[in-house]
Amino acid sequence: MSEVLSSAHVFRFPKSEHLCLSRDIEALFEPGSRSAAAYPLRVVWRVVEAKAHEPSAKVMFSVPKRHFRHAVDRNRTKRQLREAYRHHKALVSVPSGKCVHMAFLWMSHHLTPSAEIEKKVVNLLQRLNETLHEKS
Repeated sequence: MSEVLSSAHVFRFPKSEHLCLSRDIEALFEPGSRSAAAYPLRVVWRVVEAKAHEPSAKVMFSVPKRHFRHAVDRNRTKRQLREAYRHHKALVSVPSGKCVHMAFLWMSHHLTPSAEIEKKVVNLLQRLNETLHEKS
């Protein structure tokens, strides 16, 4: 039973892993950040020093209103992104003492099936992990 609980614990996406502070979000989009794209997604990230009791990765998801006028479509897409990230966040291993801030940005005007979004998120997370470890 504890094995089931521990494996379920890996797939959580608690509030502490959400990138919420406006100063962190602004810093993410300043020069010095890196990005990669896998249409219809783009990920922007920045490696920062980890604070005490901070998770190794903090994430935000953005689906612009200009791409989807209806809130239900934006919410559906963000839900798909969160779910794909939640299942595959273990693909990113951050060096100790560091934290990576990420933003997943939606670039398409079309709704996309969850399986395709999941493939793109996995692709971006693998590329992110490679760049994190080639610097070390």
